[in-house]
Amino acid sequence: SLHLDNLLSHSFTQLRAARHHAISVKIRRMLPVKWDAQPTEAETAVWNQVSAVLEEAHGILAELQSYNGAGQEIREAIQNPNDLQLQEKAWNAVCPLVAKLKRFYEFSLRLENALRSLLEALTSPPYAPMQHLEREQALAKQFAEILHFTLSFDELKMTNPAIQNDFSYYRRTISRNRLNNQQLEAENEVNNEMANRMSLFYAEATPMLKTLSNATTKFVSENKTLPIEDTTDCLSTMACVCRVMLETPEYRCRFTNTDTMLFCMRVMVGVIILYDHVHPVGAFAKTSKIDMKGCIKVLKEQPSNSVEGLLNALRYTTRHLNDDSTSKQIRALLQ
Repeated sequence: SLHLDNLLSHSFTQLRAARHHAISVKIRRMLPVKWDAQPTEAETAVWNQVSAVLEEAHGILAELQSYNGAGQEIREAIQNPNDLQLQEKAWNAVCPLVAKLKRFYEFSLRLENALRSLLEALTSPPYAPMQHLEREQALAKQFAEILHFTLSFDELKMTNPAIQNDFSYYRRTISRNRLNNQQLEAENEVNNEMANRMSLFYAEATPMLKTLSNATTKFVSENKTLPIEDTTDCLSTMACVCRVMLETPEYRCRFTNTDTMLFCMRVMVGVIILYDHVHPVGAFAKTSKIDMKGCIKVLKEQPSNSVEGLLNALRYTTRHLNDDSTSKQIRALLQ
């Protein structure tokens, strides 16, 4: 019985390797991906809509990168509760920051709509996902850019505790003033309902990724006539494109700088996470169309300081990593 189990396990492993190899061969025919592909006439409407959102993304990242918080002012105000001048100073420091946080949150909603439009375009019949990605490379590139932005945003957010500290102080101050029947001007900017929604958003370790995961899951559940495979195949194909580009010297040597390399890695991790949220058994199961072992190995070959955040995203923001169906080898790779 044990011998038979080993034989079966070996056969499944070979079958899986053959399937991943067959997908890789198909992918190589698509490569190199034209990162500068221009939209065709059929793509233009969606491309313009998404382009307007992506134009804002650079500014959002720059603002988040320079976000220093009001830690000093908040500490002084808390230590001297009766000093009205210090209370006002802290409040005046926090309000513009909360307006910024509101802008980031509202941008996540626009990003969600953009992702939805791209999913509709890249999964619509009669074409298979791989045909879509070949025919509509300009949209595929935008999909990749959304994922790159998402993982970049979340990496910055995760390493900046000031965001939640500032927002908590803002909410506490508003609650205190409401008890004293004082209405503050800033409440018009961020009312209680908006503050609740923002609070849920920033409580997430990776808020943008959570937004996109929820949006993709919602897209699948609302499009009952569309086979779930059309969405998951689109995601697994993109993961494979990135993996093949990263592990093949012929393509890797064309990366002009480490930013392009990081772009490719972020996109790969982003589509894996979306796949894992949407697919019934996830990305780590033996039946998964994503070569998880290959993807993790590619990441681990890079300098650890540039990929630790991405490996953590796979460890902590996927749904199925700890399922019984995940092989010990894959778990060990992510230890």
